[in-house]
Amino acid sequence: MVEATAPEYQQVTVYHTDEWGHRLPAETTAAIDEAFRALLPQGVHRRPTVGGADLVHLPVVMPVTPDYATISRNHTEALRAALGNAPIDAPVVHAHVGLPGGWAALQNARPDARVFVTEHATFLNLVLEQPEARAMYDDLLHRCAGFFAVGDAVRNPLVEAFPHHADRIGFIPNPISFDQPRATPVSALHRWLFVGGLLPRKGVSWLLEAFAKCRAEEPALTLTFVGEGQLRKDLTRRAGELGVAEAVTFAGAVAPDEALRMMREHDLLVHPSRFETFGMTIVEAIAAGTPVLVTRCGGPEETLAGLEEAAGELIPVEENAESIVDGYRRLRDRFPHGLDLDRARRELADRYSYPAVARSHREAWFGTPGPGMSTTTGWDARTDG
Repeated sequence: MVEATAPEYQQVTVYHTDEWGHRLPAETTAAIDEAFRALLPQGVHRRPTVGGADLVHLPVVMPVTPDYATISRNHTEALRAALGNAPIDAPVVHAHVGLPGGWAALQNARPDARVFVTEHATFLNLVLEQPEARAMYDDLLHRCAGFFAVGDAVRNPLVEAFPHHADRIGFIPNPISFDQPRATPVSALHRWLFVGGLLPRKGVSWLLEAFAKCRAEEPALTLTFVGEGQLRKDLTRRAGELGVAEAVTFAGAVAPDEALRMMREHDLLVHPSRFETFGMTIVEAIAAGTPVLVTRCGGPEETLAGLEEAAGELIPVEENAESIVDGYRRLRDRFPHGLDLDRARRELADRYSYPAVARSHREAWFGTPGPGMSTTTGWDARTDG
């Protein structure tokens, strides 16, 4: 979002609040809090980041807790300490994730500032289950100047929880770069790629099982996992048990630019997640000219609306490998003539490219084009998506 919007404005500052959790006794925690609040203003440094913006990285030292009201108050106080108890000096403040980011922004904005919030957290259901956090979210929706969800997977639970705010919950997607497509079109669906956390909710165990079944039919298939997570050791062991270890690569966590390069060098992105609010990786793959095999897990079916067959194949979320195998076979049987990746790329660029998303933000913030203004973006470490 910052890279897409910042170039138009005179000054954009990003405050990134990053939780540093601990499990220390209460008396020790009190001493740590006092020292942290006193020292934090001395450790605030701006450094340049994407789009010409300034980045301020703020640690939030706090006890580990699942309570989002407490988490939000700690983020609020850390930002206030970093600002020296002064408000954020910007007429527009745009926060990411309602709690804690939006709450911290509201509590630290100037009285005349307009505060906007974009929600894309996959943990939103946990926030809404907690009475105090839910009440804070209700207050946030009432007070902010504008509120946006990245898709219906986020908007629908908010409308259900707060029907009186339904008309205030708009839509702005995540921005995607369409600047670097692959050099040559995909000619065969041999090189599979997964990009994301190696976690149960990402469906990676079923992906490996499905890959082994498909490779028994097509020995040329390979699979690359990009990302880290708790299942890496289990996946490595299982690849050996399935007899496909030589065809499976674990690339680990890589920089965003490297992940995009790998999308351009593979033939198929397979994304069998159990739930996604948007599905940014899927759009990035299509922007690179790579077809996708993806579950209908919330965000993707909305993101690819009208382009499902042009972009690849959507499959149901099932706790088995067969749905992935069947989806791959269908996609393989109609590849390449049953796809239209050029059309998918064009239409997705109209929806999600940097210029399109920058225009949506500009209209929300200022109503009309407003280069030369200043704005502040709040981005907290609990965002994911």
